[in-house]
Amino acid sequence: MSMTLLCIIYLSFIALGLPDSLLGSAWPTMRLEMGAPLPMAGMVSMVCSGCTILSSLMSTRVIRRFGTGRVTMFSTLMTATALMGYALAPSPWVLVMAAIPLGLGGGSVDAALNNYVALHYEARHMSWLHCSWGVGAMAGPMILSAVMASGGQWRMGYWICISVQLLLTLMMALTLPLWQKQKPAAALAQSAPAENAAMMSNREALRLPGMMAVLITFLCYCAFESTMGLWTASYAQQKLGATPEQSAFLTSLFFAGLTLGRALNGFLTMRLSSKFLIRASIAIILTGVLLMMLPLGYIGCLLATGLIGLGCAPVYPCTIHETPHRFGTAVSQAATGLQMAFAYTGSTFLPPLMGLISGATGMDILPWWLLTLGAGMLLGNEVVNRQTAGKNA
Repeated sequence: MSMTLLCIIYLSFIALGLPDSLLGSAWPTMRLEMGAPLPMAGMVSMVCSGCTILSSLMSTRVIRRFGTGRVTMFSTLMTATALMGYALAPSPWVLVMAAIPLGLGGGSVDAALNNYVALHYEARHMSWLHCSWGVGAMAGPMILSAVMASGGQWRMGYWICISVQLLLTLMMALTLPLWQKQKPAAALAQSAPAENAAMMSNREALRLPGMMAVLITFLCYCAFESTMGLWTASYAQQKLGATPEQSAFLTSLFFAGLTLGRALNGFLTMRLSSKFLIRASIAIILTGVLLMMLPLGYIGCLLATGLIGLGCAPVYPCTIHETPHRFGTAVSQAATGLQMAFAYTGSTFLPPLMGLISGATGMDILPWWLLTLGAGMLLGNEVVNRQTAGKNA
């Protein structure tokens, strides 16, 4: 395995995470400069997510034609170009337009690299790959904060991130031949050669046993993760009477647990199977949600949030890494693209729906909403395990 290529892949996911948290961090300043209403950020985010879903669904055909290396390089360049639109935007409507290539580029990179690592590297690298995304997501606001603290404008923070994307594009262009030299991981190389002859379409993949179950698992998991990030602070303030500082700490604790958990999970995969880790993680998540339901005040919510963050860590990377083992290498790219599409659908649309419902019921509904999503994860995972038992050893 080429260590150079592996480093490029890790850097790609750090770069993928950089813009994900920039808009939210910069928006309070951006909107004042542009005279934009507060909810406009939601429109920009929705357009970006919609294009990401579309790109994920199209990824199978695009990668089949151009290859993972070229698609990743071009998508990174597209992301850099989109961020230039953000950095130069004179009005919020330019941000909406720039969100289109940002979403298209991000979705392609996500689907391409997740499948490539699942096929060519061990499970630990998948966990560390998603840990790298967390590093990028945390670094974005830190870069922006450092720039503004030193007297710079928010646009300079974007230009720094653009420079990272352009440098990465150049590195990818210079290392394109390495993508062709990689061979599937040993466990997959032993599969039937005919299975590697051609990739399935999305429509064909959807008809496979276990496919809808794993897509439901992904939708529920990503909706769960985004709900925790979006609504935990509001729940703590309204339900538990926490201060703004305490509430913000809960959100930070969740993402810190998620990132740390993925770093640790890389080592756990050396001893334990992905199948076991997914089951154990869902059990930890449900335990954390039940702890949140107990009348233990802020301390109980603090413990529950940390536990849930650690529990969430293995679900995404381990489920992705299991894809070629569950469905075969011929299906893995289509399956990964579908999983990315369902992941973004869950994270984009279900957390706002929870917010609408809480407007009528109050934030008391949050633990019950999380419990429902956790149950969906559990059910979907068990169904896919049963329906793919012949392939998934």
